[in-house]
Formats: sequence, structure tokens, C-alpha cells
Amino acid sequence: MGSTTTTDEIESDNRLQELKAFDETKVGVKGLVDKGILKIPTLFHNPPRNFSKATNSTNTKHTIPVIDFTNIGKDPNARQEIISKVREASEKWGFFQVVNHGIPLNVLQDMKEGVLRFHEQDTEVKKEMYIILEYGRHVMKLGMELLELLSEIFGLDPHHLKNMDCYKGNVLLGHYYPPCPEPELTMGAAAHCDPNILTVLLLDHIGGLQILHQDKWIDVPLIPESLVINIGDVMQVA
Repeated sequence: MGSTTTTDEIESDNRLQELKAFDETKVGVKGLVDKGILKIPTLFHNPPRNFSKATNSTNTKHTIPVIDFTNIGKDPNARQEIISKVREASEKWGFFQVVNHGIPLNVLQDMKEGVLRFHEQDTEVKKEMYIILEYGRHVMKLGMELLELLSEIFGLDPHHLKNMDCYKGNVLLGHYYPPCPEPELTMGAAAHCDPNILTVLLLDHIGGLQILHQDKWIDVPLIPESLVINIGDVMQVA
């Protein structure tokens, strides 16, 4: 007996081919904008069900936790209080924001400006370039601190997760979203889980990040100089 191909399978295969063709151009969405497109390709269309409004515009109960890392390496009592807050935020939210994390403001600003400058270069130049930023070194240091805190939360030696090489395999991504001619049809990143140990996010002044908490989409507020920490799926088995 022969097999039949469903419409969904055909659409999925077509989308895969479109994705591959788009990726091979190496121009990204910036290249599409530079061409002056007025209609975004169907490749980037999202069904209406993927769009939802946040529920925390006036409800402070649904606000992502903000944790102050001041004196984390100097005061044992402050460290224990921070560990307690990280534990609660990790268990109940899987997200939290960090302030006074030790990364200088100029480094954060240089990171955002560096990503912008890179993406706005000529396409042929971008294809040949790799960027090494000081931001990566600072984030690595913060990441090691977070791994120590998470180890202590589990009642383990502070170096437990580091000794498991959980700090290896670091990836630095710089997302860039130019003006979209049809913003009602798409979004920068659809709903997803991060398949890693943890993610450190630096938001720009536009915002737009939402997290799913208790079946509700919650806006992540823009706090100057803060970093958003996302506990990844791999942490569940680490």
C-alpha cells in the first residue's frame, strides 16, 4: 500500500525549504528590509493564536522577581538571603532579574551598540566577520556566580555544577529586529523553552519580552542595567 502525504506535511516541507533558502542568503531580516519589502514572506507569518496580551499591566502580583546582587561575595548573610531569593524565583518562575551584578554600565551599552553596528554593516562584510566582545567575559563571570548559587540551593558544594562542566558550551547571540512592514503578522521569537542550563538576557530600550507564568503571559519590565536570568530545561536534569 502506498502512503499519502497530508497537507500539513507538505506545508511543513515547503517551510523547511524556504527556511533553508533564506538561511543560505546570509542577509537576515535586515537584508529584506534593505530591499524595501512591503509584505513579509509567509515564512515569517505567525498564526493569531500565538499572539496574546500580558496580564500584569496593573497587577504587581505577577511581576518577575528582581534580585539585588550587592555584597554577594562580601557578606555571608547577604549571600544567604540572595540564595533564598534565587531559589524561590527559580522554583516559582524559572526567571528573575538581577541588578547590581557587577557588569559596568558602559559594557552593557557597548554590547547593545556593538550588535547594532554589526547588523547594520554591508552584507558582504558581515559574512566575513566574527565579533569578540568584552561583554562575554563579564557574562561568563556572572554565569559562574549563578552556577555556584544554584549548587548551594541544592545543598551541594558551590563548585558542583562547575565541576560537571555546566559552564562549557557558551553561546553568544545578538538579536536584531529592524522595523517590520507588517508587525501584526509576525513576532521576533515565538513561545519556546531554552534547552540549556541558563540564559543571561540583556534587553534594549524597546522591550517586548514576555514569560509564561501560571498560564498567563507576563511582561518583563525594563529595569536599567538589569539582566534577565532564565533557568533552562537542562537544569532539571543537572
